[in-house]
Amino acid sequence: MSASLINLAVHGIGRPARALDPGEEERWVSVEQFEQVLDIVTERDDVHLTFDDGNASDVEIALPRLVERELIAEFFPLAGRIGQRGSVDSDGLRELARAGMTIGSHGWDQRDWRRLDGRHAHQELEVAPQVLGELCGELVERFSLPFGAYDRRVLDRLKRAGATRVYTSDGGVAHEERWLQARIELPHDLDQCWIDDTLSITAGLYRRVGRAAARFVGFAGI
Repeated sequence: MSASLINLAVHGIGRPARALDPGEEERWVSVEQFEQVLDIVTERDDVHLTFDDGNASDVEIALPRLVERELIAEFFPLAGRIGQRGSVDSDGLRELARAGMTIGSHGWDQRDWRRLDGRHAHQELEVAPQVLGELCGELVERFSLPFGAYDRRVLDRLKRAGATRVYTSDGGVAHEERWLQARIELPHDLDQCWIDDTLSITAGLYRRVGRAAARFVGFAGI
């Protein structure tokens, strides 16, 4: 039986260096909130950090704090935003890779993958990881779902694209060996109570939080 763990999804940290998309501020945390989380993660080998979107704060704020604590995380930038204002540039991407961080793909831009036509599906699921891999010098085979949105068609496309692991935003406990990995997003109003509640163990299981609406019957073993 695979080990249980909690995957946490970080979006932006500190003062945004670009205009945020509608609703994005709900997933943006302060440096102090992020450090609160890091203090817990440092003591727990069953909690894993991931970063979505490729914001500049990934390199400017998160990376030095991860290195200081000898933590490894996964980063999922948007390939189409590399080098744009407020986003990681190619040098930053390589810096993450050199520090031992795993680079995955969040696609090309913020699109709902359930509604992609063939051309955009190619760009999001094949071109984006190829571009990221060329920039960071590593094979990019892991994906994080934009908006946490998926259906069976999306998962089939990801398998055909060679995805070795896919992260959702379903919330709750994940299992180390599963291809489809649930995550819990850090909220803007994160506090110690949220941390204690989210990462506490009850009867051997983590309390289920976040949204589970995207789950589908038959996906449990993926």
